[in-house]
Amino acid sequence: MLKPNDLPLVCLPIDLEDEAAAALVEFLHELTETLERHYGAQLTRYYRATDIAQRDVDVTDPPF
Repeated sequence: MLKPNDLPLVCLPIDLEDEAAAALVEFLHELTETLERHYGAQLTRYYRATDIAQRDVDVTDPPF
């Protein structure tokens, strides 16, 4: 969680030409796909464990 004095993780340029914006977004999509392929098994394990843990929650217990 960022705190008020933390520097931003990413500093995006304010003005991008249309072509540059499209290239940036395409790069980010490709990066995401590469990360998902590389870490796919780990992501699957994590989300399955999270789903199982959420099923064990007592739905009749009020949240507050």
